[in-house]
Amino acid sequence: MNLFLPALLTLVLPVSAQALPERFRENRAAWEESLEKGLGAPVRKATEALLQVEGPAINVSDYNAMHAMVAVMNLAARACVLEGAWEEAIAHLEKASQTATENEAAAEATFSRLIKQHQEKLLDWRAETTKQEQRLQALDTPGGLTFEQIKLKGQIRGFLDEYRNAIAQSEKSLKEIDALLGLLKKEKAVYAASLAEWQGFLAKERAEIARTGSAAAYVAEKTEQVKADDARPRAERLAYGHRLLHLDPANPDTRRFVNGLMGKDDEAPAPTPKPAPRKSPRRRK
Repeated sequence: MNLFLPALLTLVLPVSAQALPERFRENRAAWEESLEKGLGAPVRKATEALLQVEGPAINVSDYNAMHAMVAVMNLAARACVLEGAWEEAIAHLEKASQTATENEAAAEATFSRLIKQHQEKLLDWRAETTKQEQRLQALDTPGGLTFEQIKLKGQIRGFLDEYRNAIAQSEKSLKEIDALLGLLKKEKAVYAASLAEWQGFLAKERAEIARTGSAAAYVAEKTEQVKADDARPRAERLAYGHRLLHLDPANPDTRRFVNGLMGKDDEAPAPTPKPAPRKSPRRRK
């Protein structure tokens, strides 16, 4: 995105470490594919490691890097949801929402200065354009032009071309800045809403567990509902199945349901060990 004016007004943004944004771009497709297959554990491991190692190096003034970090946090949250670890998913969403809010505020402060610079120069350039156009019209007099007037006319046209190009570029940059700020503002709203929604899910779950009396009773009840609701997408049913296993790992019905969605055979019970053969008593001589 071209966001600069002539050299005098160029705004230099700080350059942050690029490891996280580059790793995100390189691995995003593979991580999305793994989540589609229901494989949350490898995505969670990779994204959480990336955030832990490279996250602290991100420059908070670099809106692109901050945007990439929010996206990685979102992938980590989705992986946790798929694994049934909703508390950890909410923790990632809290960080994503906070980061998106900070990114929008920092970009707003940074680009408000640049917007002001654009607007001030646009006033100057438009005023100068009007002035030069009037000079050009004044030269269009009947009776022909002298050599010096022809030369001046060419110079004025050159000035007008430069001013018009600068105006067009500045107007384009203002539109791009407006689009960028709109994107960051929308991102902030989306993550705030997502966080509130998942906090609501968790509060509702806790209330239902209290109603049924125990996590085991709740899981038994919900497993039957999730099994019957086969119209929902596989990923959603799988995430809910993993959540129920997270709450009650000992429920065999839930484990069979999850294994079925994952295309796994039911885990065979361990074979009962055979008793050791009895030794014949020795005969006394």
